Amino acid sequence: MYTPTIGIEVHVELKTNKKVFSHAKNNYNDKANTNVNEVDMAFPGVLPIVNKEVIEKSLMACVALNFDINRHIHFDRKNYYYPDLPKGYQITQDKTPIGRNGSIDMGDKTITIERMHIEEDTCKSIHSNGMTLLNFNRAGVPLIEIVSNPVIHSANDAMKYLEKLREILLYTGISDCKIEEGSMRADVNVSISKDSTLGTKVEVKNIGSIKDVGIAIDYEIERQTKELDKGNTIIPETRKYDQATKTTISMRKKEVGNDYRYFPEPDIPFIEITEDMIKKAKEDMPILPDEIRKIYSSKGIDEINIEKLINNKELSDYLNTFLDTNLNFKIASNLLLGDISFYLNKNDISINKTKLTKEKLLDLTNNIVSGKLSSKNVKDILEDVLSTDLSIKELIDKYNIVSLSNEEIEKIILKVLDENKESVEDYKNGKTNAIKFLIGMAIKESKGMANPQIVNSMLMDILNKN
Repeated sequence: MYTPTIGIEVHVELKTNKKVFSHAKNNYNDKANTNVNEVDMAFPGVLPIVNKEVIEKSLMACVALNFDINRHIHFDRKNYYYPDLPKGYQITQDKTPIGRNGSIDMGDKTITIERMHIEEDTCKSIHSNGMTLLNFNRAGVPLIEIVSNPVIHSANDAMKYLEKLREILLYTGISDCKIEEGSMRADVNVSISKDSTLGTKVEVKNIGSIKDVGIAIDYEIERQTKELDKGNTIIPETRKYDQATKTTISMRKKEVGNDYRYFPEPDIPFIEITEDMIKKAKEDMPILPDEIRKIYSSKGIDEINIEKLINNKELSDYLNTFLDTNLNFKIASNLLLGDISFYLNKNDISINKTKLTKEKLLDLTNNIVSGKLSSKNVKDILEDVLSTDLSIKELIDKYNIVSLSNEEIEKIILKVLDENKESVEDYKNGKTNAIKFLIGMAIKESKGMANPQIVNSMLMDILNKN
């Protein structure tokens, strides 16, 4: 039985206005080779200049990931030749990474992180019809590279780690973390061993999703296991992940060691990270997901909705603007994740582009709580709620919505109970699911006009009295 050991290197593109060492625009998605200048291409006589915004966003990542922050940092040249590297070297950090000894709390365990350093991205290679085309818009885009310690021992834990890392960095606002678009990329190092010593490390590159990271790791563990069982030796190599076949393919063998001939970047002075810079990073830090989870739970939102909201940062950010109000968060979360999300997806629109003001959502939920609006009423008026300036009161008048009185609802409930005596007996005999059927029948009898919460409350009172 072999024990797998996994380390993960993650490159995250920072969401800055300019590139890391030049004034070129940081937007890869513009027309190819339009966001590039002389510094990105290392023309003779040009000098790099450090983008202050990159340092600020890197410090936020350090704080969010619990790193020890280096106070005296410099940049280095990493020398190697590759077609996507216009300078013939990469400006990175070797001896003085901005952060060391970070960690992520996974709940049941802690994943420790060796280091985080700042560097520039390479240009983008596009392979097509037997040719390789280069888009230099990506050359010089700021990256942070986050290198975990080799403390992960399963594909499942590796995926959880990446999901948690992505979640944290996304909520800091420093990156959009779109793995499918390449703004967050992961390489994994996999080895297996029968004892406590580490086996021979194999690096797997070119993995395009967190799910594929898990598939690549499982494939590599199985491949290495078969090789060792045959009596073969694992060769230290770099492999790429083939998404079509769900396998890894050898790219090149690793020699004794890569000689990148690191030396300090002569054109960039040392940078002092001051207490004020760290203090500002902490002050600018938004609420992170684990804290949001606690807040939402205290507001009465159920666990399933909490996770759905965390996974939809746009809706979570919108809901967070109500934290200091008396909003009914349980009902609001159901609305946001239900009918409102359906409208947003159908119309391919952001919630911030709708007419759903804070006042409207508060009025909408309050009218649901009071029983003035049923779930059917909400569906009827929702498009106008989101697309017009009409208030909730004006929409109630426009649609001639008349809420049922408690007496009318009670009459409906009594009729339903009389017609469904078997379900009443089921409930009294401990079959609690029968109550859902009775509620549904009452709402159906009311033609959707009765508020489910009021029906539930009144139905329980009637059943428990008899």
